[in-house]
Amino acid sequence: MKMTYQESFNHSVFHKFPYKLAEINLPKKFTFPYSYQPHPIALKAVKLLQNYLLAEKKWTHDFGNPDDESDEICGKMFGVLVVKSKQGDLGYLAAFSGKLAEENHLEGFVGPIYDRLEKKGFFKEEEELIIAINEKIKAIEFDPHYLRLLSDFDGRKYENTREIRASLMNKKKAKYLRRIKREIAKKNLSGNNLEFFLEKINKESQNLHYQHKRKLQTLREELIPIEEGLAFFQKQISELKAKRKTKSAALQEQLFDQYQFLNQKNQIKGLNTLFKHTKQRRPPAGAGDCAAPKLLQHAFLHDLKPVALAEFWWGKSPKLKLRRHGYFYPACLGKCKPILTHMLSGLAIDENPAYKEKLKSKGLNIIYETLDYLVINKPNGLLSVPGKYVYDSVASRVKAAYPKAKGPMMVHRLDRETSGLMVVAKTLEAYLDFQNQFLNKTIKKEYIAILSGIPEYSSPIIKLPLRPDHFQRPRQMVCYSEGKIAETHWSILEIKETKARVLFKPITGRTHQLRVHSAHHEGLNIPIEGDELYGLKSDRLKLHAAALTFQDPINGKLMQFNLDPDF
Repeated sequence: MKMTYQESFNHSVFHKFPYKLAEINLPKKFTFPYSYQPHPIALKAVKLLQNYLLAEKKWTHDFGNPDDESDEICGKMFGVLVVKSKQGDLGYLAAFSGKLAEENHLEGFVGPIYDRLEKKGFFKEEEELIIAINEKIKAIEFDPHYLRLLSDFDGRKYENTREIRASLMNKKKAKYLRRIKREIAKKNLSGNNLEFFLEKINKESQNLHYQHKRKLQTLREELIPIEEGLAFFQKQISELKAKRKTKSAALQEQLFDQYQFLNQKNQIKGLNTLFKHTKQRRPPAGAGDCAAPKLLQHAFLHDLKPVALAEFWWGKSPKLKLRRHGYFYPACLGKCKPILTHMLSGLAIDENPAYKEKLKSKGLNIIYETLDYLVINKPNGLLSVPGKYVYDSVASRVKAAYPKAKGPMMVHRLDRETSGLMVVAKTLEAYLDFQNQFLNKTIKKEYIAILSGIPEYSSPIIKLPLRPDHFQRPRQMVCYSEGKIAETHWSILEIKETKARVLFKPITGRTHQLRVHSAHHEGLNIPIEGDELYGLKSDRLKLHAAALTFQDPINGKLMQFNLDPDF
């Protein structure tokens, strides 16, 4: 009896397409993993895998409800790698990042580079030893005698503090009374009588001082037996924690050594080697457990030729990072780039889109100009300042047009994908004045955007703190512990069919602030149309700097500019 595709998925890691595909439709080069639109052949594999995930019943994993904001569960990143065997068979491999259903191995998916969950492996054995140390620490920390000593110590410290304060207040009060007595004595006594009285007052002061010192000494001595008892337990805890730290560090290094990555040339490199020259100089947690390295490792181990790659998110978004159900995402730069740079060596790869994007527009579209500054309309696709791969930018064009201009010229920036009004300084004096206006928040900006849906009613003010996603720059993420304050005021201008035209008034100017505040589920929960970082790519990002208000840095006149978008 012929198996269904659903059944056959679990009997193999190499999944043949259930229909014939024309060879002419295959990509000529492998996917550039850090910025891509999935090739049609990869989309076919993705569709098959997603259908399998919807129907799978053999294992259970709660991916969460993408629309349920209260759900604490979050989804999972999956990847497909279209491959071709030596026999010419075309198929695909599937993988998940990290573990799934509390397992590293599931039928139909490629396995990990190293299985840290293997029961007889060194990792589990060492992990159990570390867990045993944790249990010993916990046992000491919850020992009744230790807890009683802690309670006695805190209680005694509290009483000591109270008594010391009372003694100090008594000294202060006595000092005040002595001063009054001295003043009275000097008015009413003289000669030996005055001398005798002053000597008596001084002795009272000395006695009170010695009483206070003896009190302090007594209170300290009362704490000694409690401190000695605590020291006995705390020494054990410190020694166990030091042992745990040493074991954990050694285990981490041993674990890194197990992650050895192949490439098409059959060259092998380990994690420590691959991350040696990175900024952090050591592998971050989870490096090597993402879907892309797993897929490529399996392909090279089994002599399969990589054809195309695609990775997508399935389920509810994590709290910090923006992930949308079913959307495609590039390989992470922080964890995966050093690994993939080695693994893809020798493969013909698509060109980085940043290299080949060339704008038709040249020069500067100047809206207004004085001797000290100019206001321009930046086109979509033009960088504000030169990038790592592309020199063409507002800054480079201004420099070319005004070679004699002095001082920094770029007062503020717009994202490459954002169009609209920018002010550029032509003199150092104007630059410093504009910087001061931005610092004092007297420069006002307004943006018009088209959202890829219609937001539900919510507060007209969005306050979500932002910080960079260190493993996936330039992406930003919401972070309440480390993020910087970001505030946006917004309103709907127009609703047309299934999309909303909105007005944004940012109070702060964080990187990608409007884009994240729009896309995040605690914001509008709808990405700006064409936002490939936080939504779906289209012909362009529908975000435009439409209004700009500032004071002329020379004469102080209020300058207002308005420019409607062309979308």
